[in-house]
Amino acid sequence: MARYLSQLERALGRGLRIMQSSGGSITASLAADQPVRTILSGPAGGVVGAFYTGMQAGYPDIITLDMGGTSTDVSLCPGRIKETTSATLGGYPVSVPMIEIHTVGAGGGSIARVDSGGALVVGPQSAGAEPGPACYGRGDRITVTDANLTLGRLRADGFLGGRMTLDRERAEALMIDVAAGIGASVTDAALGIIRVVNSNMERAIRSISLERGYDPREFTLVPFGGAGPMHACELAGELGIPRVLVPSHPGILSALGVAIADVVKDYSRTVMLRGGDLDKIRLEEEFHGMEQQARAELMDEALPVDSMTARRFIDVRYVGQSFELTVDCPSLSGRGDLRRSISREFYAAHLQRFGYADRALPIEVVNLRLKLELPVDKPQLEPSPFAGADAAHAAIGATEVVFADGPMVTTLYDRGGLETGNQIAGPALLLQLDTTIVVPPGWQGYVDAFGNLLLETAEPH
Repeated sequence: MARYLSQLERALGRGLRIMQSSGGSITASLAADQPVRTILSGPAGGVVGAFYTGMQAGYPDIITLDMGGTSTDVSLCPGRIKETTSATLGGYPVSVPMIEIHTVGAGGGSIARVDSGGALVVGPQSAGAEPGPACYGRGDRITVTDANLTLGRLRADGFLGGRMTLDRERAEALMIDVAAGIGASVTDAALGIIRVVNSNMERAIRSISLERGYDPREFTLVPFGGAGPMHACELAGELGIPRVLVPSHPGILSALGVAIADVVKDYSRTVMLRGGDLDKIRLEEEFHGMEQQARAELMDEALPVDSMTARRFIDVRYVGQSFELTVDCPSLSGRGDLRRSISREFYAAHLQRFGYADRALPIEVVNLRLKLELPVDKPQLEPSPFAGADAAHAAIGATEVVFADGPMVTTLYDRGGLETGNQIAGPALLLQLDTTIVVPPGWQGYVDAFGNLLLETAEPH
């Protein structure tokens, strides 16, 4: 990686910055020295882009759904982007700051099969881009994309804005083997594949919401990636999420997030302090030392030191535990009781995360963390004027699409032709270069002033 980044920087010139897993950018030299910081840089860019989109649209509490060809990444943002320092990737612990992202092997290329017990299984194996889904004309394994095509949710002549034709007959022919394995029709087998992959993603969202004390019904689902908008409404319906916010360009939202990421520098020191050892002067000295180190590095990078904002955190745990929770560091000035303030922060975080907090058990501070952020200029999009509710001018036809209740005549829209205020009612398919948006029956929505599509369900939750 060091060799690659060195070559890239020579080609592009100085100033190259690399996305890191915590949602901010770092210098190419730091990324080369500490490549572990970039492990989830791509998915992190997606969360940053989705959170920016949600904030711009007036929905700061979001759940992100990044569904691509191989996997789906989900993250919960309760008015902020959540981070962790205790992640596990590929079975290995990774103790660097990163956005809390949960990944599941569910994507458009996830392979469907019937196991030895006769059950339908989808993923985590993927057909990838090569050979890809059967409908690409090269592979012979049925995937989620083939199921969507069989159900009419993908247009054979509308993929990639019409630049690529999908082979629906090939997908349906190969679907016969899956259907025979579960004793169902081709259509029911395709519906089953969609239900299974949706169930896999639903469990992932539950793991980052309900299992951590958050009610998904209080959030807005933001789908992106090439496949996210195809599954978002059905997923939201199963989880009771009341609305779905589809960005104007879901397929490149991760790139947007990388482009607008702030400059971020993280520092940490291990202190291992228990109750009686917690001392404001000691902690202030440690933080001051990190801040001095940061200031020197920022000056070397020719960054405006005075424009940076500093945030202090501490890693706390019960004595004897092997994992910590990161909480805000209480003020180190004034006469407040430091031990009591830290305990209060930790107990609240433990209650939120695990549903209980034992105030009788001793706690200890393991690490001190300093985060410096330099905001970068972000695109300030001018809201488009209201153009009316009628979306008929963007309708390009109709087709039969199979939903849970059977086949339905479904309106096709060119999303690029929709304007601010235009209203859409399901069933509908919205076609664009980087994705297809599936609007099931019972869902309706409108285009907001920034080109996002806000969808809501008429079903009570």
